[in-house]
Amino acid sequence: MAKSSTSKDPLSGLSPKELGYYFPAEFAPHLATWLSWPHKEASWPGKIHAIYPDYSRFIKELTKGELVRINVGDEAMKAFAIENLLRADVDLTSVEFFFHPTNDAWCRDHGPAFLINPGVKQKKAVIDWDYNAWGNKYPPYDLDDVIPTLVAKHFNLPVFYPGIVMEGGSIEVNGKGTLMTSTACLLNPNRNPHLNQQQIEEFLCNYYGVEQILWVDEGIIGDDTDGHIDDTVRFVNEDTVLTVIEEDKKHPNYKLLQHNLGQLKQMRLLNGRQLNIAELPMPDDVIWQDQQLPASYANFYIANKSVIVPTFRCNKDEKALSIIQQCFPGRDVVGIDSTDIIWGLGSFHCLSQQEPWV
Repeated sequence: MAKSSTSKDPLSGLSPKELGYYFPAEFAPHLATWLSWPHKEASWPGKIHAIYPDYSRFIKELTKGELVRINVGDEAMKAFAIENLLRADVDLTSVEFFFHPTNDAWCRDHGPAFLINPGVKQKKAVIDWDYNAWGNKYPPYDLDDVIPTLVAKHFNLPVFYPGIVMEGGSIEVNGKGTLMTSTACLLNPNRNPHLNQQQIEEFLCNYYGVEQILWVDEGIIGDDTDGHIDDTVRFVNEDTVLTVIEEDKKHPNYKLLQHNLGQLKQMRLLNGRQLNIAELPMPDDVIWQDQQLPASYANFYIANKSVIVPTFRCNKDEKALSIIQQCFPGRDVVGIDSTDIIWGLGSFHCLSQQEPWV
């Protein structure tokens, strides 16, 4: 399936922003959460069987407050998914399956980015960014690349095709005109080498419907996405971020994350105010087969009724959950063991993509 190269609405010639569409914050109300059922052995070599209990628990938690929509490749994969979900006592009346084959499970990056405009008849639209598996690291990715259009066609939603590479995990929005991202990822030449920072900002503003781009520089060690923001800095409301810090001054993440923290302190929002910054510890290193994995408490997912946080069998887990709970007084903060899942180099936020309520 070939994607269109149309960069604007073919009917009006206008960008999503010009049409009044924008990408809501994750803490805004959801209709559903989208997932792509994990099936790629190479993403969890020797360990994929171990992820399904905690992955299913994640889905169980989601169904308490919203629909869960899962991309599967065929009837056999659907049956296997249902078997695992029943074992976890998941309410299947809140789960919907879609026969959209994928290469991998990272729906944050290949899934549909839903835009909304409550003031028009067609209140929801989809952006189908190009997708190249984080700089062509893990081919093939042809199936993942067309998922947004398949979802949009199923629901008869308009689709915008910016024609540049972008991943959902590389951006954070506050729902009030501000988007945060990292230079380590979006300025990496393995994504859009033909674009400079100003041009990338124009795409972000025009397609996500924002007014302001804020940049931090660094990602964490072990992150194969080249520094996705969803491992380092997260908006918890329109003017507050949680950012991870490394407490061990000898750790290679220490200077990287202190550098980001310094940048956050200098930032101003559109209203001129400074960010409220809450600091979140990094977990102890998670090592598997001599590889440092990108374990981060910042890779939480904000669902309608809860915030689902990866934990790592670490004595910092409870401290991290407590800090996150203080940032979300209206939601339950739920820790789910991600020690096996993180072997795939991502966790709950990387695996999910919200569909907003409008």
